[in-house]
Amino acid sequence: MRYLHTMVRARDLTETLDFYCNKLGLVETSRYDSEQGRFTLVFLAAPGDIAESGDNNAPMVEITHNWDPEEYDGGRNFGHLAYRVDDIYATCQQLMDGGVTINRPPRDGHMAFVRSPDGISIELLQAGESLAPQEPWTSMPNTGSW
Repeated sequence: MRYLHTMVRARDLTETLDFYCNKLGLVETSRYDSEQGRFTLVFLAAPGDIAESGDNNAPMVEITHNWDPEEYDGGRNFGHLAYRVDDIYATCQQLMDGGVTINRPPRDGHMAFVRSPDGISIELLQAGESLAPQEPWTSMPNTGSW
């Protein structure tokens, strides 16, 4: 397993990037705009982490900016922790065997979500290419929220 990123939501992307980049000193490593989803993702890393492991391997902060105005309260601005795993199906099975609810099953062989006992959302991402869809994951419904 490898730590990937922590996601936080930004009400005002310009203001948020000014804080994280210009004031805190993080560096933008990539950006993704989704016209259909109406959001922007900006990935930031500390310069020392980039120097040590490279742009794509450094631990990141993912800034998510939803284009439609929204006020964040009650922790909604914090999104999730993300980890890359070697086998998403085996990881989810191990979690289920340990009594953990799979909130968003890996139906696509690529991504799943679970929650910690304290309600923190954890994203699990398949390393490399997505695995071929397989049961019971393909037909497993979402449970709760993530």
